[in-house]
Amino acid sequence: MSDNPNILVLVSAGQHPLSGRPRRAERDAKALEMALTQSESAMVLFAGDPQSPAIREYLGMGVSKVNVLKQPEGADTSAALADFVKSQKPQLVFCGARAEQGESSGMVPYLVADGLGAAVVPEVVDVMEQTDSHVEVLQALAGGQRRKLRVELPAVLIASASAPAARQSAFTKARDGLVNVLEVEVKMDLEQQGWKWQPAKKRPKRTKTVAAKASSRDRFKAATAAPASSGGKVMMNPSPQEAAEAILKLLEEKGLRK
Repeated sequence: MSDNPNILVLVSAGQHPLSGRPRRAERDAKALEMALTQSESAMVLFAGDPQSPAIREYLGMGVSKVNVLKQPEGADTSAALADFVKSQKPQLVFCGARAEQGESSGMVPYLVADGLGAAVVPEVVDVMEQTDSHVEVLQALAGGQRRKLRVELPAVLIASASAPAARQSAFTKARDGLVNVLEVEVKMDLEQQGWKWQPAKKRPKRTKTVAAKASSRDRFKAATAAPASSGGKVMMNPSPQEAAEAILKLLEEKGLRK
């Protein structure tokens, strides 16, 4: 089975949030799952250490080969990915939102799209239709809502956390799959060498203030209550005039337009 250069999937080494064990990245695996519904021969691309155990987990999902851009520790893998994808000129690129370890800036999809001159669609749940000129996708919105978008090709689709779960990795397929190592130019990330790394911490949640004489029940409720969302509306296929008026109205409400 040869690679389909029109559909490319970017995958990375993940990290289990509790044990720290290396694994396939959850969102990248969901992106690969969506890509496989479009083509079983999608080109899969990994940048980093060819010995990473995550590569075999992606092979176990049924792809025959994973192309690995060999990059040493401290290299700018985003530059290598962007340059390689640009040379391949795919019509569709599937990927996760950000890495599960390291810098995890979330910039890779946008750097790749910039090199391709492609549109970026975040929070993609499903690909509904694909033609030679466009793709129709289902995008996740806040509150469990969904929106159908029609995007001109080429496009970079970022898998949503709400996308269907990826299939399990089969041991036999993972063992028999091919790891195709590609020697590419290495660009060291000089800025990163001076950084000091430490585990990320969750930001403290601002709790609702309550009166000093409030009961323990009221204090507990204020500390655990989810913030209520308000405002906004979903516009289904608005005309350009309606969309422009909605944007101007929102800017006025935010005090950004007089």
